[in-house]
Amino acid sequence: MDSMHDKWAIVTGASSGIGKDFAAALAEKGANLILVARRVEPMEQLGVELRAKHNIQVRVEGVDLSVSGAAAKLKEKLDADGIFVTALINNAGFGLINEFVNQSTDRITSMLQLNVIGLTEMTHVFARPMKERGGGYILLVASVAAYQPCPIFAAYAATKAYVLSLGEALHTELAPHQVVVTVLAPGVTQSEFFTAAGQKPSPAMLRMMMKSRPVVDIGLQALFKGRSSVVAGKFNRLLTLGSGLIPRQMAARIGMKMAKL
Repeated sequence: MDSMHDKWAIVTGASSGIGKDFAAALAEKGANLILVARRVEPMEQLGVELRAKHNIQVRVEGVDLSVSGAAAKLKEKLDADGIFVTALINNAGFGLINEFVNQSTDRITSMLQLNVIGLTEMTHVFARPMKERGGGYILLVASVAAYQPCPIFAAYAATKAYVLSLGEALHTELAPHQVVVTVLAPGVTQSEFFTAAGQKPSPAMLRMMMKSRPVVDIGLQALFKGRSSVVAGKFNRLLTLGSGLIPRQMAARIGMKMAKL
């Protein structure tokens, strides 16, 4: 189903970067949107643009998904207004770039709460009614970092490994109920990721960087084709393939050197 005309889709992390492009791409397919993030003002501006351009409904929800129970409260609000969600784009998340022991435990905990707990709660809360209705689409945004241990990104990569494992398992578990779960693994992408992480991308990362809209298009195409997972970009696919062919500690040492280039 490549058309989402007049159906509702949630995009988390919709205030910037990849989230904004997910919203724009779904609006082009005629989807009504529920934009979810902590920052409301940029989503309101995006909503004005998308309503005018595509004649769709856009609802903005300022929600901190790292807070336990936030997903359930969001669903209660949507249920009260008779909104049934056909597609969930679970994109919200952030990363930390530094040696593990030099990162604050508060920031690590916040990242785990959003990247793992928040994503899991959103998936659980909205997958259940999709299963009951007999159909739906869920896209989980992971990372190429999910495919190997990543020094300097250690805890972040671990959260994305969780997302990859969860999504691929749920793809099989929910398939009999016509609920598609797809994991998108971007590489280095133009977004606010590095700003949030408090670091600048290295020259090597800049050379590998993709624009966000092609990444989004790859993810949505895989979702609507019913694939379990997809890695965005030829170079990134080669990278993940290569990391699976060598010992994990060798991959970690190579990753350590690349992170410092």
